[in-house]
Amino acid sequence: MKCRCVLKPDEIPWMGQARRSSRYLVGVSGGADSIALLHLLCEAGFRNLVVCHLNHRLRGRASAADAGFVQRVALKLGLLCETGVEDVRRRMRLESESMETAARNARHEFFARCAKSHRCRTVILAHHAEDQAETVIWNLIRGSNGLKGMQERQTIRVSGSELRMVRPLLAVRREDLREWLIAKGLKWREDASNASPVAVRNRLRHEVIPLLREITGRDPIPPLIRGVCDDQERERFDLLEIQNANLTDPQGRLHLPSLRQLPAHLRRLAFREYLVRRGVGSISRELLDRCLEMMDPANPSAFHLPGGKRIRRREGRIWIET
Repeated sequence: MKCRCVLKPDEIPWMGQARRSSRYLVGVSGGADSIALLHLLCEAGFRNLVVCHLNHRLRGRASAADAGFVQRVALKLGLLCETGVEDVRRRMRLESESMETAARNARHEFFARCAKSHRCRTVILAHHAEDQAETVIWNLIRGSNGLKGMQERQTIRVSGSELRMVRPLLAVRREDLREWLIAKGLKWREDASNASPVAVRNRLRHEVIPLLREITGRDPIPPLIRGVCDDQERERFDLLEIQNANLTDPQGRLHLPSLRQLPAHLRRLAFREYLVRRGVGSISRELLDRCLEMMDPANPSAFHLPGGKRIRRREGRIWIET
């Protein structure tokens, strides 16, 4: 996947391949990226769309104004619109989650409710090349195995249900999306908090990536995107090997004797995939190391996971409890 300016919907791979008559949920915040995604989908002929917007209650009246703006855009396009409200700060206190994690988990739960209501499990999201580069850098610092970024297509479990997340714009630059909106005369909402140097992603965006550009004298985004694409290609082969190993029993628990037959690097990947598919977020290298340590009967047989879940080992099986 090359990082280049793609402004025609039929040149965006997923949009050119997907069935236009199928129903899809579209995550729309009201910002430039998601508004561009929504209009690109409509221009490509996707009409059975459900616009999904969650008010995180993080910016007072501005958050409510975002919701109103998204509703008006959906109405003008003749699309269904689902809105929800979540007190993310309250969730942070109750769940001991960071703001980014609490907001993401709240969105996923909201999408799961929309998916059930509209009998549609596919959610289209507007993450783009800069988002991908920030994710790669952050995951690398947190101790990921290789250059780990977002996947164009990913299945996650939320509230006992599967959601299929699609990110068709991972090769598109943020600037290109905004230029396309301007050329079309389309408006969007600016989130002032995106410029705040508090959140980790904001600091990566506004401080780290510009510093890399200054030090190297070149744009750091394309090589980061190429690196994660190469890593994902290698991982596809590893995942095939993991799938062929039949690591789970009929109850969906990891089978330790089978897991021990895998090479060390595949065991780590197997644990990561198992956690992801069961809706566990904030998966760091430290967390995966603790999972790997559970394979030794001499080590503790259970510990808490992010999001209020718990992983447990008993009689040659490992599983996740809520």
